[in-house]
This record gives sequence, structure tokens and C-alpha cells, in this order.
Amino acid sequence: MMSVHPSAIVDPSATLGRDVVIGPFAVIGPDVTLGDRVEIKSHAVITGHTQIGEETIVFPFAVVGEVPQDLKYRGEKTRLVIGKRNRIREGATLNLGTEGGGGVTTVGDDCLFMTGSHVGHDAQVGNRVILANQAAVAGHCVLGDDVIVGGLSGIHQWVRIGRGAIIGAVTMVTNDVLPHGLVQGPRGELDGLNLVGLKRRGVQRSEITALRAGYQMLAQGDGTFLDRARRLHDESDSEHVREMTDFILGATDRSFLTPK
Repeated sequence: MMSVHPSAIVDPSATLGRDVVIGPFAVIGPDVTLGDRVEIKSHAVITGHTQIGEETIVFPFAVVGEVPQDLKYRGEKTRLVIGKRNRIREGATLNLGTEGGGGVTTVGDDCLFMTGSHVGHDAQVGNRVILANQAAVAGHCVLGDDVIVGGLSGIHQWVRIGRGAIIGAVTMVTNDVLPHGLVQGPRGELDGLNLVGLKRRGVQRSEITALRAGYQMLAQGDGTFLDRARRLHDESDSEHVREMTDFILGATDRSFLTPK
């Protein structure tokens, strides 16, 4: 049931799963692996050591698996691994990893990369992540599950964005974002919690209440931000609060966006 348009260029060494569909003028490189029921629409380019999971759709003029936008890259064999059921829309770009960054860029399942969005080298993108139109994620970034990045926003290299956080449109994020945080403004200020996202995901009211109290403690408690996070970690038995404090106390190459 495989369907490959006669005008498509598919290298004989590429690995194609069952029921793959490749549209007109698409290009599939020799080291590409396409899972079952993947659809590559017209004029898309899939290259490099790239693996794409089943039922993912790549739309026209997307470029997936090209070399990193990193001047230190010297042609080493690095990878891009994309999970299942992703939607990679028109003109989106996802790059291979680099030797210095671990060698692999990863994307989870059920993500949506809208028109012109970008995932840089060695980024680690979780499940159900949405990058809106023209959003850009720089190299080495880590995006947890259920993160949403608004249109025309940029994420600085090495930044971590915790699970369930939302970044508003036209926002530059230069520091780590707490799980379930709400960030907006031209220079990315932490402006509360993503309460709408928490409710949509069915988080219990008691957990949301605990998160709100924990956020206030981080904003207004005694001591430094890290001191407040350590104290909150020891005092709270909330799963979501512990997730937030573990994130703060974990290893990072950046500072944090802190509550107002």
C-alpha cells in the first residue's frame, strides 16, 4: 500500500515502513527511516540520520534533518529522532544534533510544529508540545511535555522549559521557566501559572491550590529563591509542587525566571 509519487526522489538506502505516502517532488535521503503510515507531502525534504515515528505528517517545504546551524559542526554523524503522530507544518525546520551536545535532537509524540517554526540542534522536546507560527527553539534547549510556545517567540540556547508551561506570543525567553509557568512580555517575565492548561488537563483542584500556594511562597518567602525552593520541597507533599521544586533544584546552565 506504499505510495511514492514518480517525481519524488527517494534514496534506495532509505528505510520506509508500511503504508508510507511520499508526495510530488519530496526528497528522502539515504539515512532516513520513516515509520508506518508516515506521510511526506510535496516538496518536503527529509535528510540526515533522521528517524520519524509512525503516523507523522510532514507538510510542504519543511526541512527535517539538515545539518545544525552551528559553526562548530564539522560533518560528524549525528541524529534526529522524532516520535509518533507529529505534525510538522509548512516551512518548519528541525536540525540534527552535534557532537558537543550529545549527538541527537529528540522530539516526542503528538507535537505540532506550525508554519516556519524551528527546533535547533541537540534540543530535547517532550510530548504534546506546540510551537506556534515562526517560534524558534535554539540549540540544547529542553522542553517538557505539554509546553506551548506562542508565535514569533524565541527560546535562548540551553534554556529549560518545565512541563505544562506556556510562552506568550512575541516573547524572548532567556532563562529557565518553571513547570506550569505563564511567561509573557517582550523580554519574557514569569507572570503566574498556566491555570487554564492545568484545568484542561484535568489536574485536581487540590493540586492547583497547592501549586498556587507554592508559587506565592517562591515569590514572597524569606531567603533567596533557592532557599525558598528547598524549604518548599521539604514542606510540601503535593506532586505538582515537588515537580516544580525538583526542576528548580536540578542542574541548569541558566538562571530562572522568578515570580514577580
